[in-house]
Amino acid sequence: MNVKEAIQARRAYRAFDPVEITDEMVRDLAECASLSASCFNNQPWRFVFVRDKGQLERMKSVMSKGNEWTSKASMIIAVFCRKTDDCVIKDREYYLFDAGMATAHLILRATELELVAHPIAGFSPQKAREVLGIPEEYDVITLVNLGKRSQDLTGLSEKQLESEKERPERRKFDEFVYLDRFQ
Repeated sequence: MNVKEAIQARRAYRAFDPVEITDEMVRDLAECASLSASCFNNQPWRFVFVRDKGQLERMKSVMSKGNEWTSKASMIIAVFCRKTDDCVIKDREYYLFDAGMATAHLILRATELELVAHPIAGFSPQKAREVLGIPEEYDVITLVNLGKRSQDLTGLSEKQLESEKERPERRKFDEFVYLDRFQ
């Protein structure tokens, strides 16, 4: 699978079957994330790879209503960073952008490995910090839920079922691309 194929194949599915998470898989995903560009090569991103059954059970308490489906994830990856670890040039803070790019690398590699890597915003960053031991000065950006795609769609809401069956519509080219000047 080339990069474009991985981009086209990537989907934020919610229905998971279990998959064995090996040390090699964690290292592979982390190494791909580590190759991302960052301001002055500061690499501000940090990840906690949660695969222990007991710790995954504790992670249920950090999820928002509607994200019960995350309990079927074989691994949850917490993505976090702090402003002081990256460039601040005038009013531009790069740490969130850089962490996002590294996360995209990780997600595309997971897709290439025929896994689903679904990032979410529906969680409590404070509870995630507590469960994972992440210091207060770090911003918990997202939780990436990882598993094997399942055909069993039980437990999903109607809206979630729709997006499982068909890729949600993407913006049209002329709705987000401007040539030479914002118009």
